[in-house]
Amino acid sequence: MTAVTQTQTTARPVAIGEHQVGPDQPVYVIGEIGINHNGDVENAKKLIDVAAEAGAQAVKFQKRTPEISTPEAQKSQIRQTPWGEMTYLDYKYKVEFEKEEYNEIARYSAEKGLQWFASPWDVPSVEFLESFDVVTHKVASASVTDIELLSALRDTNKPIILSTGMSTLPQIDKAVEILGTDKLVILHATSTYPLPAEEANLRTINTLQQRYGVPVGYSGHETGLQISLAAVALGAVAVERHITLDRAMWGSDHGASLEPRGLTTLIRDIRILEDALGDGEKRVFPGEEAPLSRLRRVNA
Repeated sequence: MTAVTQTQTTARPVAIGEHQVGPDQPVYVIGEIGINHNGDVENAKKLIDVAAEAGAQAVKFQKRTPEISTPEAQKSQIRQTPWGEMTYLDYKYKVEFEKEEYNEIARYSAEKGLQWFASPWDVPSVEFLESFDVVTHKVASASVTDIELLSALRDTNKPIILSTGMSTLPQIDKAVEILGTDKLVILHATSTYPLPAEEANLRTINTLQQRYGVPVGYSGHETGLQISLAAVALGAVAVERHITLDRAMWGSDHGASLEPRGLTTLIRDIRILEDALGDGEKRVFPGEEAPLSRLRRVNA
């Protein structure tokens, strides 16, 4: 336990725009919209509203060049969608935002006081996001082993948030070697949707803190709030959760997402936890003085 505390206090915060992410800083909360907008920029704006009203600091999207990022074996697979039957590749294009939509997202996020960024899934998507001068880039768990993508992200000289789901420590070691640690935030994650408690493995937060000496947060795919709150209690400096307007909506991520009330409750409870964790120094608090004088018979 001593080693964990030492690592937590020596990891330097990382500046993501105006926010400092790290020990002794407010937990940085990211509302992951991903593709839960279902290709509709008005849905995206409603989700930005949800994140802003709940008190998040940022919203995150996913950016793909579908022809590059879609696995060859899946491109021609047929998928049933709200827009009819289509190939998986056509579906990916259907829900992908381009310049016009992201101009609106950038404008609207700024209006609501939120940062926005995305997980690029290929090198052209990095270049696309750089054209908006986003404050940071997020490495999706699926991209931990994509050396070309990691190298392109490193070359932006932006802070990087690295998710670690479905990855081994040697794979994460290699990613960290490429990205460097000066501007790196790592998120513990398990890429099971939805996430069962027995696969959360939250003590890995401490493992990552000790191994890399950088700020470590948590990216959750569970349906409730308890696991994310436990992550904060274990020292997570950032929390990312998928958000949705309605978990019953069509799409792969909605079922493992938080609805508006859930996000609001989560952020409220995170802020309470921050106050409750304190600084670790044992002392008598002002509120204890009256019970002390009333109840203690023998003074040392």
